[in-house]
Amino acid sequence: MNGIEFQSLANFNNPIAYIVIGVVVLLLFGGQKLPELMRSLGRSTVEFKKGLNDKGDDELNKDKEREEEIKKRVEAEMRKEDEARAAGVK
Repeated sequence: MNGIEFQSLANFNNPIAYIVIGVVVLLLFGGQKLPELMRSLGRSTVEFKKGLNDKGDDELNKDKEREEEIKKRVEAEMRKEDEARAAGVK
């Protein structure tokens, strides 16, 4: 086996690599334990994604609150400037 063949087997886009990984996992964990492991992996993936979405929602809400605060400050500053102009014109 030369370096070129080894590289092609190490490439995970190669379907043979997935078959080899599947066989190794099956040999390590056995046929009865494998569905339980996959189920557990699926549940933990769902929980992980749920946690990411919750964190994202919190940050999104904080960003919206910051935007509202900045908007209020800008509007108040603009009102003060308009009042100052109106008082100076009269």
